[in-house]
Amino acid sequence: MENEEREEGGIKIGVCVMEKKVKCGSEAFSAPMEQILDRLQAFGEFQIVFFGDKVILEDPVESWPICDCLIAFHSSGYPLEKAEAYAALRKPFVVNELAQQHLLHDRRKVYERLEMYGIPIPRYALVNRDTPNQEVDYFVEQEDFVEVHGKRFWKPFVEKPIHADDHRIMIYYPSSAGGGMKELFRKVGNRSSEFHPEVRRVRREGSYIYEEFMPTGGTDVKVYTVGPEYAHAEARKSPVVDGVVMRNPDGKEVRYPVLLTPSEKQMARDVCIAFRQLVCGFDLLRCEGRSYVCDVNGWSFVKNSHKYYDDTACVLRKMFLDAKAPHLSSTIPPTLPWKVNEPIQPSEGLTRQGSGIIGTFGQSEELRCVIAIIRHGDRTPKQKVKLKVTEEKLLNLLLKYNGERPRSETKLKSAIQLQDLLDATRMLVPRTRHAFFVPGRESDSDAEDLEHSEKLRQVKAVLEEGGHFSGIYRKVQLKPLKWVKVSKGNGEGDEERPVEALMVLKCFRFNSGVNYYHLRPSMQAEELGRYFRNNMYPGEGTGLLRLHSTYRHDLKIYSSDEGRVQMSAAAFAKGLLDLEGQLTPILVSLVSKDSSMLDGLDNASTEMEEAKARLNEIITSHARKLQTNGSSEFPWMADGAGLPSNASELLPTLVKLTKKVTAQVELLAKDEDEKLAKTIPYAVLPPYDQAKALGKTNIDVGRIAAGLPCGSEGFLLMYARWKKLERDLYNERKERFDITQIPDVYDSCKYDLLHNSHLNLDGLDELFKVAQACSEFIHMIFFKYFLLADGVIPNEYGINPQQKLKIGSKIARRLLGKILIDLRNTREEAITVAELKSNQDQNSASFKSRKDDSDQLLLKQQTKNEDTRRTSSTSEKSLDQDDDDDKETKYRLDPKYAANVRTPERHVRTRLYFTSESHIHSLMNVLRYCNLDESQQGEDSLICHSAMERLSKTRELDYMSYIVLRMFENTEVALEDPKRYRIEMTFSRGADLSPLENNDGEAASLHQEHTLPIMGPERLQEVGSYLTLEKMENMIRPFAMPAEDFPPPAIPQGFSGYFRSAGMLERLVNLWPFHKHANGSK
Repeated sequence: MENEEREEGGIKIGVCVMEKKVKCGSEAFSAPMEQILDRLQAFGEFQIVFFGDKVILEDPVESWPICDCLIAFHSSGYPLEKAEAYAALRKPFVVNELAQQHLLHDRRKVYERLEMYGIPIPRYALVNRDTPNQEVDYFVEQEDFVEVHGKRFWKPFVEKPIHADDHRIMIYYPSSAGGGMKELFRKVGNRSSEFHPEVRRVRREGSYIYEEFMPTGGTDVKVYTVGPEYAHAEARKSPVVDGVVMRNPDGKEVRYPVLLTPSEKQMARDVCIAFRQLVCGFDLLRCEGRSYVCDVNGWSFVKNSHKYYDDTACVLRKMFLDAKAPHLSSTIPPTLPWKVNEPIQPSEGLTRQGSGIIGTFGQSEELRCVIAIIRHGDRTPKQKVKLKVTEEKLLNLLLKYNGERPRSETKLKSAIQLQDLLDATRMLVPRTRHAFFVPGRESDSDAEDLEHSEKLRQVKAVLEEGGHFSGIYRKVQLKPLKWVKVSKGNGEGDEERPVEALMVLKCFRFNSGVNYYHLRPSMQAEELGRYFRNNMYPGEGTGLLRLHSTYRHDLKIYSSDEGRVQMSAAAFAKGLLDLEGQLTPILVSLVSKDSSMLDGLDNASTEMEEAKARLNEIITSHARKLQTNGSSEFPWMADGAGLPSNASELLPTLVKLTKKVTAQVELLAKDEDEKLAKTIPYAVLPPYDQAKALGKTNIDVGRIAAGLPCGSEGFLLMYARWKKLERDLYNERKERFDITQIPDVYDSCKYDLLHNSHLNLDGLDELFKVAQACSEFIHMIFFKYFLLADGVIPNEYGINPQQKLKIGSKIARRLLGKILIDLRNTREEAITVAELKSNQDQNSASFKSRKDDSDQLLLKQQTKNEDTRRTSSTSEKSLDQDDDDDKETKYRLDPKYAANVRTPERHVRTRLYFTSESHIHSLMNVLRYCNLDESQQGEDSLICHSAMERLSKTRELDYMSYIVLRMFENTEVALEDPKRYRIEMTFSRGADLSPLENNDGEAASLHQEHTLPIMGPERLQEVGSYLTLEKMENMIRPFAMPAEDFPPPAIPQGFSGYFRSAGMLERLVNLWPFHKHANGSK
């Protein structure tokens, strides 16, 4: 009888939610709810009963409408207990269990439930307080970490309130990246986060969860379940990056559907079951090839997806019929009963084309991969102060920060450590230059004391520079040299104490001090990123942004460990992706450090010493002798190619002019020192406000007008810089030149010409007339030195092509191996897509949905990875275990739900490697000379003759110089044909313009802004040439690290791979029983 009534009137579905959640004041539901309920009604099997706020809030549950199935979920002001009472009274089928919804309000209980069901979550710890600002003995906060119950969380870490309705989540950044805090909050206008550079201490007014920060590549994933067997995922730009909400023309946040891995689908099923919420949303973090749930939201629907509305209506229909009318068939009809006129979405209007630099190769070419190796941006010349210290205050610092180990060295980088060192140095350095006695120091001569005092003064000046600290720019190393045994303070035995240590301070500034930005690595790198966005990705009318925002662009950015390189990478990413805000969050979110690949010259130290010795012999000899392996046609084949014939005659002039410059700067430094001696006592320096510094774009006109050096470098540091060059360039006692100092002289000359040219302007007071002469000397040095630098810098990496190849392969061996892996992975991925597309064309008459095909593609790729992990084949195993295949995070557009994307299968891989000059030269030398290896058997060079000539005349690979490899796929060529994949190589000399070359209008304007333009890309191949991927691999492989030598990524404890069993794999492939009968089912 009951079944007959249901068949006549339909199953009643009660919608017991607050009106604000469905906007039902005029019976107009919110778009997702309306779309789904309309589809359910279209089946003709259901009645929709809306309760309304008055009924829910005012009427007793006994008078609420009677229904068979209940949709009810909590929101602000919702009487959850009252809804529970109704469900207990009427016993309808409840889509989302009501009692379990209480768990969702407390993040502690959410994490407990996730752990109970074995669902991966970030590493976390709880700090519970009964009253605001209550001190808890198990919580410790230090500058760069917090410790909870002995569990340490290094910055960056996340701080979440325990109450889920409090959306003010904080991320704290390490001092090594500039420090500060980013506050995440619910969207307000077009913002979802704000960066606060001055905030460094965590909150204490409540109870919080502290968890490990997960770098996700700047992307958040939201998963929506409808029952345990259905999951839909969408990705968006993470608010962690810049806090700007991407919106479409209708004002709605831009999200794009992405494919879930089988393990993520299992996680969705587990979340659905754990919280008894059939319709449920949760947040997913993808980090280093693994996925973690970080929040569970309860009832959530996808917006603006007609395909999702179709799927959800079908899944809910089956749920309701199974629960209340199991005798009725839940089979989906061949044609869905509703008629929805879906709006036509604008397409991308993509065109297939080749390179805009080399020329097109037909309409069948697709860009598949962009690999760029980029040198860091402009910075002040590196400074190093080295001195032996015996002062007790400094030796005590060594013990304080190395764990009281008298024979172990320590490194001081944090603001607290540097402040301690500054305090000690201030006590040791005399207030005036005339008082050079240092307490606690013994020496044999006044000269030694004076030199020691000057070096301590330089250390103090460097530490005080800019009025802030940042370990990313200043590092101090203390290494014990001598130690003695002394009696312990308590009289119980002896202990060792250091009595002498070597102090080494290394300093560079991203030009410079308070004005890092305008002097200008950030501007240079950001502009270059903008250029890449608009020019390196053919076929995209809006540049790279459309491709990237639709998750058809796989971007990874790597940097060496040096701060200047990291900041260049972050600024480039800002320009490439059109981001806003400060660099610290961008750096932490998008840039990965890999010092093993992008740092260090140790592997080629012996060969480089041999090259420098030979170079010194050539330069210092009065009659330069060249090897006979050069010719007029191939001048770059000679030993010391590029060196001027009168190099030995230029060296004495260079030394003489350097001394004159140093003497002039010394006068200015003495005057500055006397003024400083009259200032107020020393104060504690404030923490470094990197975001404010990097965000300042105006030239500091005050310092320039006052005739001071640009940025925060004072005359004392300027003098220390030139004095060191004078001392190191020529040893008067031994009458010996050190030609390895020539690049540093050049660096300082170029810096001062670009940034301190204002010191010789007319109208300055008499005090700065000396600076005018100083500037004239700098001009003279620059021209004299330039002749030497053109030859010295390239020859430091090998005196002839064979040596350049040997050194280059040792320095860039790991990088070359990674590049080959990047290219090979791209090719394998393209082949998989092509094979799938071919199978789709052959089986177009089948009932297989595009969903199944996409899942099969994903499963095929992941099954290959799983099988590879189980095999003993070293090359294939290592290839698929490399960072790019297992460890890196991937996002892939789900084509079934991408109605507004014309080519959803298109996918481009981008890998950006930011490094220093040595790796750029080394990589270029391998590309130039790899054909000289005996294994190549007379192959032509990868680089054409005209490009070889241009490279031989290139003065230097300056700041922001780069090498770009782009791989194109010709889809009209057979898969097995080597010509299917073409490599295009270009390079740029970077900011390779003399500061004296300011005749050009644009160059003059940039010179006034203290920056130099970045040269455009140049071809390394002839127009119309065709370099296949196969040839590239064959010629580079002998010099690259083999794939099997790359260490496999670490697998976290408790993780057993993507698939727990073959049965699970089979079940995931066949997620829903009606998918074989309805096109587009999930």
